[in-house]
Amino acid sequence: MKRRITEKLVAWKDSRRRKPLLLTGVRQCGKTYSLKAFGQEHFEQTVYVNFEESERLSGIFDYDFDVERILRELCLELRVTIEPGKTLLILDEIQACPRAITSLKYFCENKADLHVIGAGSLLGIALRSSQISFPVGKVNRMQMYPLTFEEFLMATGEESRITALRKWPLDRPIPELHTIPLEKALKDFYIVGGMPEAVSTWVDTHDYLEVETVQQEILRDYRDDFAKHAPLNEVEKIRWIWDSVPVQLAKENNKFIFSHVHEGKRSAELEDALLWLRDAGLVTPLHLVEKPQIPLSGEMDMTYFKVYLSDIGLLRCRAGLSPQTILFDDPLFVRFKGALAENYALNEMAQGLTCGFWRSGNTAEIDLLLEHKGQLIPVEIKSADNTRAKSYKEFCRRYQPKTGIKTSLKNIGTFDCEGCRTLTLPLYLLWNWQFYCE
Repeated sequence: MKRRITEKLVAWKDSRRRKPLLLTGVRQCGKTYSLKAFGQEHFEQTVYVNFEESERLSGIFDYDFDVERILRELCLELRVTIEPGKTLLILDEIQACPRAITSLKYFCENKADLHVIGAGSLLGIALRSSQISFPVGKVNRMQMYPLTFEEFLMATGEESRITALRKWPLDRPIPELHTIPLEKALKDFYIVGGMPEAVSTWVDTHDYLEVETVQQEILRDYRDDFAKHAPLNEVEKIRWIWDSVPVQLAKENNKFIFSHVHEGKRSAELEDALLWLRDAGLVTPLHLVEKPQIPLSGEMDMTYFKVYLSDIGLLRCRAGLSPQTILFDDPLFVRFKGALAENYALNEMAQGLTCGFWRSGNTAEIDLLLEHKGQLIPVEIKSADNTRAKSYKEFCRRYQPKTGIKTSLKNIGTFDCEGCRTLTLPLYLLWNWQFYCE
């Protein structure tokens, strides 16, 4: 299946500032597949090393950081040749070999003409360790995520529809020819999500039960990772946090409260467990910003936040929502439907950006604040087509943003709100939001 990260990898390959690349991302989001496909398409050969599968290959990095020796021994062990400019060297699950991470510094300094990528599902956690000498300034960094809705549409054969909508004018309503199938596809995406195996199963079977079987297997693998890779004294706490996320999102306020995770536990005892999940790419904390200013990071209240999952399908599965509940809009589903829409919008819009949310007491709230090209963009998120929101108008009146977004199932359009150019973007068009904010 086509992934947008391939375009970023090609840009890295051709960059004058290219250094060895570190690719991070949640487990099973498609890193290995994408890297191998990239190597096959853009290089004469790809040499693949997986440090979790071979301790012998890890041993090659134990002796010293002589890059020529390392390459010579890799060639001997794998029975390959490695030629700069022709070969892509992939060092997968690199967190299992800390010295291989350190070696990237020497690849940068002494073998800059060789294309090297280190990848790892739990690399974000490994880099917190004081035992790793990180090659500061000697690597490029890239993050990979589960499939976006655009990538989901491509995987399900809707690439022509994406082409038609990519530069759709704001002053022309999208006809039912597109809106009806896109609304149905969005519901499917809420159910299936963006984990490649779940999407592939959906494409092959169109069976929600088959998809759910895959999702349950992925969730079991994640829980196994807690036991295998987390500090022993943190494993149970990580599981408590992990189980608490969908429960707390379902609440009306949906602020994440540590005391609700487990009876008798306080934030000081659970913060490290939450950070472990964040660094593993499994959850995204979204912090409160009371006084929106640039840089947004300087205004965040680090004690007040919501927590969302990296994948909308896994959130749906973990919450125990049946596909029928989403497909037929059960009236009892209203509150969590809003949380799903928020989680979806965050995953679609905030990749690689600094973001937060705004709340003014108990009277007004903006679901998502994005810092984009020197601007703060408020995003009001509604799960259906009701877009009346006093909070958005209040925010625009107070802070006078240049551009804002109201997203729901309402058709595309634009209007002025207290001097703010406001885009009405359907939820199924959020993959293209930056085009309209240029």
